[in-house]
Amino acid sequence: MARGAAFLGTETAILCGAMSWVSERNLVAAISNAGGFGVIACGAMTPELLDAEIAATKALTAKPFGVNLITMHPQLMDLIAVCARHQVGHVVLAGGLPPAGSLDAIKASGAKVICFAPALALAKKLIRSGVDALVIEGMEAGGHIGPVSTSVLAQEMLPEIAEALPVFVAGGIGRGEAIAGYLDMGAAGVQLGTRFACATESIAHPNFKKAFFRASARDAVASVQIDPRLPVIPVRALKNAGSELFTAKQREVAQSLDEGVLAMAEAQLQIEHYWAGALRRAVVDGDVEHGSVMAGQSVGMVKTEEPVAVILATLMEEAAAALDKRAA
Repeated sequence: MARGAAFLGTETAILCGAMSWVSERNLVAAISNAGGFGVIACGAMTPELLDAEIAATKALTAKPFGVNLITMHPQLMDLIAVCARHQVGHVVLAGGLPPAGSLDAIKASGAKVICFAPALALAKKLIRSGVDALVIEGMEAGGHIGPVSTSVLAQEMLPEIAEALPVFVAGGIGRGEAIAGYLDMGAAGVQLGTRFACATESIAHPNFKKAFFRASARDAVASVQIDPRLPVIPVRALKNAGSELFTAKQREVAQSLDEGVLAMAEAQLQIEHYWAGALRRAVVDGDVEHGSVMAGQSVGMVKTEEPVAVILATLMEEAAAALDKRAA
């Protein structure tokens, strides 16, 4: 983990996945203060909102933290400028290949760029383009997911790219033994989201947390795409009436495409905004039946509300014990 920790400027190379409405100032600062690496989920925020969120996080921690930006955000370059003004040390780009000029703009401020690579060919392309670190995330993760499992991605990609730059593994990680396994395979660290969503410091509504505590791995299901012309990145969440609402939303957007009312880019943006709204209903308002309760398959390992420091300490103890056993 030394390589990942040195890259992040932290005690442990454990990132918190950026969860919209959950990964805000309180959880981010708590994770960074406890020796991990908190990441603000910018999501659909305006530059003004992100500016306020970064300032509020800096008031709660002097430790390093990052900001996750969605590549399809219409004001991406303005958001990058906000990060630069605040001298944010690490910017995570999610949601597709970085648009032209975005990497240069981030690096010009002295920040490191972390990108998601759901396939080996894409990872190699991103390395050539100059990214500083990669996250390889499997389909067990919560929120937006790719089609391949974490263990397969790790086996295929780590031997090929782990020497070139720090690689963080994500998706379905709930215990330290799994962390030890990926470190053994060459990862520089890991990223977890679901495990932190119900931390004491998380502002998620009590109903949202209760839904996690009741759920098993098989309750966290991926959304279905209903129209091949509307490429919707699947989202993993706990099954509820909100899943049906999303199917209806896709039909509505597909019809607008048919009628020529919407362009493809705008259609995809509408889907993104739908998820942001549905997630807010669950996380903030506590409507876990009609909102989107995004969760990874590790949700079955989330049993109770614990402080972030306890979660991190437990993960590290489990990982250390597993590595000691292998060395014996």
